[in-house]
Amino acid sequence: MDKSLSHELFTRHPANPILSVKNWPYPANSVFNAAAAEVDGKILLLARVEDFRGISHLTVARSDNGVDEWQIDPQPTLKPEPESHPEELWGIEDPRITWLGEMGQWAITYTAFSCGGPLVSLATTKDFKTFQRLGPVMPPEDKDAALFPIRFGNLWAMLHRPVAKLPTIESHIWLSFSPNLKHWGEHLEVIRARRGAWWDANKIGLSAPPMETAEGWLILYHGVRTTASGSIYRLGLVLLDLNDPTKVIRRSDEWIFGPKASYEREGDVDDVVFPCGWLNKNGKILIYYGAADSCICLATANLDELVEFILRCPNHDSAQV
Repeated sequence: MDKSLSHELFTRHPANPILSVKNWPYPANSVFNAAAAEVDGKILLLARVEDFRGISHLTVARSDNGVDEWQIDPQPTLKPEPESHPEELWGIEDPRITWLGEMGQWAITYTAFSCGGPLVSLATTKDFKTFQRLGPVMPPEDKDAALFPIRFGNLWAMLHRPVAKLPTIESHIWLSFSPNLKHWGEHLEVIRARRGAWWDANKIGLSAPPMETAEGWLILYHGVRTTASGSIYRLGLVLLDLNDPTKVIRRSDEWIFGPKASYEREGDVDDVVFPCGWLNKNGKILIYYGAADSCICLATANLDELVEFILRCPNHDSAQV
């Protein structure tokens, strides 16, 4: 299936799914929701792997072309450590990777599943073999977090998704700032879920980390629509100001990618496309996404087309009420 069958901006790779438990070197229930980075000339995925208890950990897979011949760590790369990090009692999930050039290392935001609910934790690494945990940086319930790769003034910035416990649960994307990656403040709701019949009503969350473009920070986010037969996860775009990420420049009204293929529509959780990583390869954007919480897939687009599309989108918030 390619984008000619719909209005979607991304084209599915014909080799999809590119990774699943069939490729894994040790037993697992499912492999999905992988972060992505380019490391030492290879494409590296940090995949969420769920075991047969339902507990998740993270494992590295490397490939020269980002499609096949994956070299997968023979054992879990980053496992929960509930003895020293009790917030990881029920596993670690859904990582996002950001290169912090100022620090010369990678930052990994991930969801730690604590007994109090999911929360945002942070770790750093230089080689994806050893990791330094900074521990929880947001209390529960919070997830879908990623760092910007640069400071704004003297502060690091992070997008994340807390959940408000209202009569109707609403989930919006927030922005927070930190001088040291550990202590976060100046919290601001920056992208609101819409209401009513919209594809992204009531619950949204960040997908891949912010991508810098000449026009602004390109944000890929997911929206969840609840239907009589379950939830549908689709993707949209937002453009934030390059110098002030608290300012929304454009936001897509329509979704740009949603579950269409059989491997996206049927799995442990049906009707889900969920990217945690994307890469810019000379203007070609690769998104690595979990499909139906069961496997890892690849879709591609041209960066110029994505930017042209978002610049044609509304620059107002009137549709968000």
